[in-house]
Amino acid sequence: MPTYPFMQVDAFTERPLAGNPCAIIFEADTLNDAQMLAIAKEMNLSETSFVLQSSVADVRARYFTPAEEIPLAGHPTIATIHALVETGQVQLLGDYTKISLELQVGPIPIELYATAAGVRVVMNQKKPKFLATFPPEEVMPHFGLETANCLPDFSPQNVSTGTPQLMIPVRNLDVLRRARLNNATYLAFRQRAGFFSPHLFCLEGVTEKGDTFARHFGVSPDVPEDPFTGSATGGMAAYLWHHGLISKPTFTAEQGHWLNRPGQAQVEIVGPPDDIETVKVGGTAVTVMRGELTI
Repeated sequence: MPTYPFMQVDAFTERPLAGNPCAIIFEADTLNDAQMLAIAKEMNLSETSFVLQSSVADVRARYFTPAEEIPLAGHPTIATIHALVETGQVQLLGDYTKISLELQVGPIPIELYATAAGVRVVMNQKKPKFLATFPPEEVMPHFGLETANCLPDFSPQNVSTGTPQLMIPVRNLDVLRRARLNNATYLAFRQRAGFFSPHLFCLEGVTEKGDTFARHFGVSPDVPEDPFTGSATGGMAAYLWHHGLISKPTFTAEQGHWLNRPGQAQVEIVGPPDDIETVKVGGTAVTVMRGELTI
């Protein structure tokens, strides 16, 4: 019976049992799509990463939620590269190393920084695409909120840095805490609106280090709420910079604290607000499990 080495890694954290957990399945080239999806359901995490050989980059990975494949994701990228470094499959070349990672959206650059807290992995996301906007009155009720809870003068918008996600700016932390997904109406809205998942955020951190705080929802069989969402953090950063909601292109994003899984990312937007080249989202990770998968 085939076996596959695997690790479970907590991303966007410096300590175990925080941030966002991801399972990484190595040597996955012989697995087919159905097997990958079944393994992701077995792991029952927001994403599972499958490491493959690449002909166009240093390494290839595919990411699956328990429901479907996702073309680009942040915390699996941080977790996967951390695992590859820890197992010696990616070699650090001093304090700074740059490699390429092939995803479903194509290759992306990955920067690695050696720090006292471990390797800090920085993913360069795809050039942002600013897609459909929606009136707040159409969006907010799907999250148990009122039109006035949306940040005044700004509308929810689909933004993609590799995965299209719905950016929903809200007034403050109190609004964010009250948000609840309305499954009865949300699924039909998601299908017609053309986004992968929703990202609600405000311009306040929950600690003194944070500049933003966010919540990210899913529906069964995916996890109900994601502890930290790296790809959506990139889309959020692009939205904030593009619409003039932040005055500098670097900030610290927080997420997951209300789930007792605090996570933090360092974010940098490259390029002017009307022509953003990339968004860099970086963080550290911690290994919590090693094993062998038998299927």
